[in-house]
Amino acid sequence: MSPEPAAHATADTSTGPAARDAPYDNEDTLELRLPPRPEPLPAPEEPAPGSFAPGDLLDHVARWSPARTPLGVFRLVPVRPERDLALLARWMNDPAVDEFWTLAGPEQRTAEHLRPQLEGDGRSVPCLGVLDDVPMSYWEIYRADLDPLARHYPARPHDTGVHLLIGEVADRGHGVGRVLLRAVADLVLGHRPDCRRVVAEPDLRNTPSVSAFLGAGFRLAAELDLPDKRAALMLRDRHPRAAPRARPDNQPPPQGS
Repeated sequence: MSPEPAAHATADTSTGPAARDAPYDNEDTLELRLPPRPEPLPAPEEPAPGSFAPGDLLDHVARWSPARTPLGVFRLVPVRPERDLALLARWMNDPAVDEFWTLAGPEQRTAEHLRPQLEGDGRSVPCLGVLDDVPMSYWEIYRADLDPLARHYPARPHDTGVHLLIGEVADRGHGVGRVLLRAVADLVLGHRPDCRRVVAEPDLRNTPSVSAFLGAGFRLAAELDLPDKRAALMLRDRHPRAAPRARPDNQPPPQGS
C-alpha cells in the first residue's frame, strides 16, 4: 500500500438539494448524456489447483464465495488494470468521489494508486464490487494490523480493513452502502477464521459513509487524527459485545471477592 492508508471511503453519496430542486425542462433533458453502465463481467473461473500460495495474507480474496443480498448476488473481483482501469478512473473523477479519495485526473493517477497494491506482498487487494455480474463499486480489502493505520489504534493480529466507494450515481443512497458493507464484513469474517474484527476509518465529514457503517453492524470505537484526515474508527466484531444488563435501583453493585 502507499506510505499512509489510502482509505477515503464514500458509501452512500447523494446529490445536493440544488440538483434535486431544479425545475424540469424538456429541452435540457434532450441533451442529457449519462455514462454507459459498465459491461457485465463473466462468471469467475474455478482456480487451478495450487494456484494460490498457502501463506496468502488475506486468505485468497479471489476465491471468496459470492454473497446473496437483498439487492442481488454480490462478489469481490480482484482488479485487473487492463480490464478495469478506465472504469475506475471514471469513478475517481466523479466530484462526489474525489472529495474523499482525491484521485481525480488521468488514468495514470488511478494506476499509480493501484500499483503498490498489485505489486506488493498481498496485504491489500483492490477489488471491483460486482452486483448481479455488473461492476458498481470499488473496494480495498487490507490487513489493518500491517498497515500504517495500526500506529493510530490498538490493532490486533489479523484485523482486516475495508475501503470502498460506490461508483455509479444510480447505486448511491437507498441503503445500498449499508447492505454491501454488511455483506463484505460477513465475507471477511466467513473466509478469514483468524480475523476477529473488520476495521474501517471513513472521514468524519463523510456522514453518509459513517451512517452506512453503523447500519451495517459496525460500532464507532474512536475518533482518529490521521495524517490526511480526522477519521471515525469503525469496528465490526466477530462476536458483538453484549450490552450490560440493567440493575434494579435498589440492588447494590457486585462486590469483588
